[in-house]
Parts: sequence; structure tokens; C-alpha cells
Amino acid sequence: MVNPPKPATRAGLCGPMTGVKVLDLGTMFAGPFAAALLGDFGAEVIKVELPKTGDPVRNIVVVNGVSGAWSILNRNKRCVSLDVRKEKGKALLKRLVAWADIVVENFRPGTLEGWGLGYPEMKAVNPRLIMIRISGYGQTGPHAYKAGFGTPATAFSGFTYLTGYPDRPPVSPPFALVDYLTGINGAMAAVMALYYLEKHQAPEGQEVDIALYESVFRLLETIVAEYGMTGKVRERIGHTMLESAPCGAFECQDGKWVVIVTSTDRTFTRLAEAMGHPEWMKDPRYNTNPSRVKNREELLAMTQAWTRQHPAAELLKILDKEGVPVCPINSMADIFEDPHYQARENLVQVEHPVLGKMTMPGIVPKFSQTPGAIRSAGPVKIGEHNGEVYRDLLGVKDEELRGLEAEGVI
Repeated sequence: MVNPPKPATRAGLCGPMTGVKVLDLGTMFAGPFAAALLGDFGAEVIKVELPKTGDPVRNIVVVNGVSGAWSILNRNKRCVSLDVRKEKGKALLKRLVAWADIVVENFRPGTLEGWGLGYPEMKAVNPRLIMIRISGYGQTGPHAYKAGFGTPATAFSGFTYLTGYPDRPPVSPPFALVDYLTGINGAMAAVMALYYLEKHQAPEGQEVDIALYESVFRLLETIVAEYGMTGKVRERIGHTMLESAPCGAFECQDGKWVVIVTSTDRTFTRLAEAMGHPEWMKDPRYNTNPSRVKNREELLAMTQAWTRQHPAAELLKILDKEGVPVCPINSMADIFEDPHYQARENLVQVEHPVLGKMTMPGIVPKFSQTPGAIRSAGPVKIGEHNGEVYRDLLGVKDEELRGLEAEGVI
């Protein structure tokens, strides 16, 4: 590593969400990520887990008994254990709901209602409550009942159908892409709903219904437009894009890979000049983007033949100098070494009670006046903050806490 990641800044203790109170009822990725983003910018977040079993994400990327995924997804949060299926658990949850401004949940639709903890019940104790509801297919529609995991939802969105090569099976994203996209939408929705509540002095909060598949589907604008206008189904075309050429992944002389894209006449002109073929811009096969798309395969072949004549570092210098959009295809090892990631504080070190220093993704976006901060890694123990939250925040007596623990409520 060129330089170790910078320690996480504590300058964000007065981030733009300071004073906002969030109750995180989510599990795995989408809901907890939405709450984590709010926590990054100062919101006070309390995460609820089932006693003894905890969030299933605790079993992902485990080193020395600690889940790295858990530690990042639940940074800046206080965590309590609570079985909301039990009557005393429901009562305790409602006290937390009364405290909160925002509740984030990602249960299968109908689950909370089945426990008597739907939005009407929560709103009865907190009329201004905002409830972010994340599920695979939404709270309505014929598929609402389906188990809502990210990989199937990505397939349902149409994204998986497009990904891969035409002579091979469709390829699913190798990480929880749709969950994290939905988490971003969840955090944005929470902020918008809170803004409306405060700006208009609304008397009551609202529910927000977000489906995993919709977060990816919303991004497929050009494919939607293409089918809607022409009836043509976009098929898998490998590492390139249909809208422009040449575009895609290209191998270099040293076996490293780069991405090159020339989606405008200006950028193609720069590439042609870098390749020593300025005459291409006068050739009717290449002088417009539609003509280049029509002759994509030969352009891809010529570009690939040229990139294989240069080591990656040399190729990047040539194309960067000419202003051609190009970038190395980074592995995580490359990213940990990259000076740009270091300069942008995209990797930061956080103190962890078991792991010592732990590297995490940094805070984005970057605010000039109210920056976010990583104040703590996700706590290790299930119910680590039970006393702090139930006793100190809600005023539950120690004797009652011991009884609740004995009954498996917390």
C-alpha cells in the first residue's frame, strides 16, 4: 500500500442530519444501508436486532469472529436486541417509535402488519413519523408477497437480461447492487419526506414504498425508450454499449485491462488521432456516432489491436493527454494503492474493538460546511447498547430490563 488509509475524520459531528432520530428495523443490506447513510451525516440511529440470533449480515465476511460487512453497515449506530413478536417487545418498540423521526424497515410486505406493528399502529403513537418501507417488489401488486432478495429483484428489473455475452448465460452482479441502490433511494426518500414535513409544517408523516427492482429499473431509461419507441428488445452484447462505438474493455500489452468510451464525435476524433488515424473522421463509416455503431465490430477490433501494442500505463498517458475517456479496470488491490482514492479519502481507517484498525469506504457526498463522519464501527455484541437505550433513553428500570432479558424479549 502506498500510504495507509487516512483515519476517519470526526469533523462531521454536526452533519446536516444532526438532531434527526432514526430507528433501523432492517436486516441485511438495503434497509441498514439507508439508515447508515443518514447516520454518516449525523443522524442518531438505533438499530434493532433479534436477541441471540441478530442480523444475518453478521455472518458475512467474518474475521476473528467479526463481520466486516456488519461493522460497516452499522457504523455510527447504537444497537439493541428486541423480539418485536412478543407483546412486551411490541410495547417497547412503540416507545422507540415515539422517540423516532424516521423508521426504516425491509420486511416482506405484511410481516409488520401481522405482528400488529403496521404504519397505522406506529403512527398512532407518533403522528409525524416517516416510515421507509423497502421490499423486493413493493407493498402493492401481484408480486408483493414474494421473498425480496436482491439477485432475483435484479433479474426482475431487466438488468440481468442485459448483462453478459450473447452466447453465454445472463450474469448477475457479483455484489448486492440493487440493495445498495435501494438504500440510497431510501435515504433520499427519508430526507425528502422530512423536508416536506418541516418545510410545510405538515401535521402528519407518511409512508414511503420502495421496491428493490425499481431502483435498477429506473436507471434503464435508454432501454425503456428503445423498446417503447421501436419494439426492439435489447440483448446481451458483452463488454460494450449499444449506444456508441468504440466502447468497452480493451486488453493492453501487459495483460492489464482498460475501459475506453467515445460516445461523442469529439472524443472519437481524439481517439482516432491518438491511434494515428485522423482520416477516420472523414470516412463515412466512422464520422458519425450512428455510422460507428453500425460498424462497431471492426472499430472494436482495430481499437483492441492498437491497445495491445501498449502497456497499460503508457496507454493511459497517451489517451489522457489527448482527452479520451479512459480508465484502468481496477481490482480492489489496485484501489487500495491508488493515490486518487487516498486523496479523496475514499478509504478511511476506523478503530474497531476487536480488529484494531479497520478500513472502510469513506463518506460520500462531501459537504463543505457540514461534513459527515464515521464516529464508530458497528458494535460487536448483540444488544450492546440495551442499557444505554432502554435504561438511559427510555427510562426502563434495571429490574424490568433483567426480566425482559430473562423472557427473551431483549
